[in-house]
Amino acid sequence: MTDQSQYDPPKVWTWDSESGGQFANINRPIAGATHDKDLPVGKHPLQLYSLATPNGVKVTVMLEELLALGHEGAEYDAWLIKIGDGDQFSSGFVGANPNSKIPALWDRSGDTPVRVFESASILFHLAEKFGAFLPESGPERTEVMNWVFWQMGSAPYLGGGFGHFYAYAPEKMEYPINRFTMETKRQLDVLDRQLAENTYVAGEDYTIADMAIWAWYGQLVLGRLYSAAEFLDAESYKHVMRWAKAIDERPAVKRGRMVNRTFGEPETQLHERHDASDFETRTQDKLEPAAE
Repeated sequence: MTDQSQYDPPKVWTWDSESGGQFANINRPIAGATHDKDLPVGKHPLQLYSLATPNGVKVTVMLEELLALGHEGAEYDAWLIKIGDGDQFSSGFVGANPNSKIPALWDRSGDTPVRVFESASILFHLAEKFGAFLPESGPERTEVMNWVFWQMGSAPYLGGGFGHFYAYAPEKMEYPINRFTMETKRQLDVLDRQLAENTYVAGEDYTIADMAIWAWYGQLVLGRLYSAAEFLDAESYKHVMRWAKAIDERPAVKRGRMVNRTFGEPETQLHERHDASDFETRTQDKLEPAAE
């Protein structure tokens, strides 16, 4: 256990830009743009501005699944937002999402462009637009919504809580790691119990609930988030593992994970996606000069 000194909060908190760990340079206590820059616009009606974090992966998986079903209107341009460089604080991005978080979508298919932000909102927008991966009405639709909102409410404990203190905080602190590990494992148990009786999260059909939850919890148990699968004893959640591996094999999921990806092997990185052929011709291994 790291020796931790007692912290006495001041009467009025003030911002110390030097604190906060790995991502301190992009965290600030105010909203709004820091610089003027318009967002680029490509040839398709759907314009996505994102990065292959779990929240970004939700949307690119959804778009690729829609295209796999034959929905030609789901063709999209995916522009890379480099959050480490502060791209999310440009005037153009803030216009798309005043919360300055990826992903953000402009739907230009109608007479008036529609901005859509928050990953769950984008999933619902696309599901309703194309009539796919979401029941039209009734208890089945409500169950999908239950689980999408479960994910939206739970993931901050996983990402901002467990992930931050386990992987990114400047010091390893026992109390917050224990606190958020307990909650993460409780959430995995909730999911494991649900998947013990259902093929997919909301029943027997693959839906946006699976896309939303897999991007976080599926990738977590597969060892792709925070290098924490062993620490969390992920293999003990056998129903989650079964589900995670099955979804991982879907071709659209494989493609969706590549879009706006800037880490991992070069052949898995498609920094920007503007055409279906880009997966074959524009991954980083094909764009980067060969090492001598």
